[in-house]
Amino acid sequence: MSRLEKLREKILLGKSDANISFDDLRYFLLSLGFEERIKGSHHSYRMAGVLDKPNLQRDGSKAKSYHVKQVRLIVKKHNL
Repeated sequence: MSRLEKLREKILLGKSDANISFDDLRYFLLSLGFEERIKGSHHSYRMAGVLDKPNLQRDGSKAKSYHVKQVRLIVKKHNL
């Protein structure tokens, strides 16, 4: 199982939202084809055909748990 597959499973299961690193969540979104725009501490993502646009901020080295949940819902909603 590749790193990306393990990360996808970890995010979609939703059992450890508070333990996902910000860089891993960023890598996951970019691997799905999202485009990243950074303005200050905000990382905004968009993708053609997807109206939802996640906007992430760091919480130390971890992603905020509600951002992980938001990404999970977007992935499931759009079958990415």
